[in-house]
Amino acid sequence: MPIQNTDISRIFNHIADLLEISGANAFRVRAYRNAARTVEDQSRSIVKMLEDGEDLAELPDIGKDLAEKIAEIAETGTLEMLDELEQKVPGELSKLLEIQQLGPKRVATLYHELGIESLEDLKKAAEDEKIRELEGFGKKTEQKILKELKRVQDSAKRTKLADAEQIVIPLCEYLQKIDGVKQVTIAGSYRRRRETVGDLDILVTCKKDSTVMERFTGYEDVTEVIAQGKTKSSIRLRSGLQVDLRVVPEVSYGAALYYFTGSKAHNVAVRKIAVKKNLKMNEYGVFKGKEDDEERVAGSDEEEVFASVGLAFIPPELRENRGEIEAAQEGCLPVLIDRSDIRGELHAHTHATDGRASLQEMVEAARSLGYSYLAITEHSQAVTVAKGLNRKRLEKQIEEIEKLTNEYGGFRILKGIEVDILKDGSLDLPDEVLAKLDFTICSVHSHFNLSADKQTERILRAMDNPYFNILGHPSGRLINEREAYPLNMEKIMKGAKERGVILELNAHPDRLDLNDHHCRMAKEMGIKIAINTDAHSTDGLNNMKYGIYQARRGWLSKDDVINTRRVAELLKFFKR
Repeated sequence: MPIQNTDISRIFNHIADLLEISGANAFRVRAYRNAARTVEDQSRSIVKMLEDGEDLAELPDIGKDLAEKIAEIAETGTLEMLDELEQKVPGELSKLLEIQQLGPKRVATLYHELGIESLEDLKKAAEDEKIRELEGFGKKTEQKILKELKRVQDSAKRTKLADAEQIVIPLCEYLQKIDGVKQVTIAGSYRRRRETVGDLDILVTCKKDSTVMERFTGYEDVTEVIAQGKTKSSIRLRSGLQVDLRVVPEVSYGAALYYFTGSKAHNVAVRKIAVKKNLKMNEYGVFKGKEDDEERVAGSDEEEVFASVGLAFIPPELRENRGEIEAAQEGCLPVLIDRSDIRGELHAHTHATDGRASLQEMVEAARSLGYSYLAITEHSQAVTVAKGLNRKRLEKQIEEIEKLTNEYGGFRILKGIEVDILKDGSLDLPDEVLAKLDFTICSVHSHFNLSADKQTERILRAMDNPYFNILGHPSGRLINEREAYPLNMEKIMKGAKERGVILELNAHPDRLDLNDHHCRMAKEMGIKIAINTDAHSTDGLNNMKYGIYQARRGWLSKDDVINTRRVAELLKFFKR
């Protein structure tokens, strides 16, 4: 079966979890976490790089030993070291780390004191009120664990968009090569670019004698054939994703694509419009006339489907029944931002802190993407685990950036910092240092458990600082891993509007923070957005597309986003 980058990353993270629970050396644990992140950040298939004879040991944070382990995973699908670890520490224990209240030491305590080895064991112990009796836990922690268990259970049903993309794109490429296949399109929530997806729907048009169904169910990554027919088949992949394939006639392709893209709420609302026009609308087309004498009036492409009910074409990302139908009727749909509109990156790290590339390597990567500027925004000193910069190290980096900028005509390296918002709302570095920078990104990286009122006031107090320019990953959430911290987002946005603060849409596929609702709220309030990748490697810069997807779902246009501007205009946004 094909080994994806996500498979290798998952194994390395699993090893790190088990090592941490067993009390292994922190540097050893971090080595596996860093390697997992390097693998996940690669835009190319690691296995393909291996097959092409590339030396994986040259990748950041890999080295000879981990390169050999990657080769073992590529060949066998697993790792002998992991098997040995799971004999010492039950493998299911690592899933307990998905619970926010549990770190490695607490997981070890639960294992040794109560014999808890799985999420099911944890739930039973919490329901039986046994956890509160352990030293360092208590009743409140036990209740929070029960709440978190529900979140983890719900999130397990959906796959992050970027992970789904790594799995389904090779499958589509495989289908496209089959004789007789014409069109292959992924529909559903994936096409609407939701941040997580459930089952995947693929639509195909092909010749009558095509073997696409047999080849689909025979795909090498299939672990279960759920159903197989002439026009529809369902499979389950090794990742757990269910994929449904539908063969549709070309005359119905647009109608089927529209129908299976959804959302359900959007489709229902548009069908009501069709009914008022005495039309019938389904996955086969749009029809007029009585059932025994129907005439197809649309169906071959989506544009004519929309036109048949008097609507302008609505981009898939907007099809959530949140006002897009009314906007289409009134001719005022937004011109959504496109990846080509982005002129530069405003949030990137180098190996001066926790990045995995040098300053020059990041600059070269940004230039190769056609950008005209790149901002270097290392962590500040409060983030000790990332080797955050203190005043002295930041001033030294400022000098390095100014020196390197002079070597690149027509390309600007912006001087920035991702400065921590401390618990009391102050910033992690003094104003006289921040004044030397082009701008700052200010982020919360600690004290997530404050009440909504205290967290909101903390951020607003920080915004009062005249050197506060961009609020980084505003809600702090990690998709399927950590909920947003309690926050009054409307109050935060009003404060940002009053102070001229920009909000970040962090494009890292684990964050996508702001969410689509908050993007639209910011647009309606007239607050500018910076779409940033938070890149920690050269490949990390390629995550910009996920930020664009999220921005489009939030109705953002080119004018709503500051890094669609040239440098001179961009810098005006940082003058408060």
